[in-house]
Amino acid sequence: MKKNCLECGEVLNGRIDKKFCSDYCRNTYNNKINKESKNLIRNTNNRLRKNYRLLSNLNTSGKTKVTRTKLLDGNFDFNFFTSIYTTKTGNTYYYIYDQGYLPLENEYYLLIKKE
Repeated sequence: MKKNCLECGEVLNGRIDKKFCSDYCRNTYNNKINKESKNLIRNTNNRLRKNYRLLSNLNTSGKTKVTRTKLLDGNFDFNFFTSIYTTKTGNTYYYIYDQGYLPLENEYYLLIKKE
């Protein structure tokens, strides 16, 4: 019984468990199958990268105070961060890798870099 390539339908020759006629067909097939999940991961990583870059650019000294408006002007997205750290005093720091921010009063944020 002849089997056909899962991507292009060409008749397969060779091993009995072969599913694709070429690396191109295998890659194309798997890219189609994983398209949605890879797009989500790619978009999330891009957003984290943009947030990280903005915090790094604004926080050159390791500890800086900025307004919410300044972050929003740089298209900062507060929904994307990699970890949360809550201190014993109840302060909640949000981190994007080693760059963090702490919400303060009056729409201010303390930017810090974890050493």
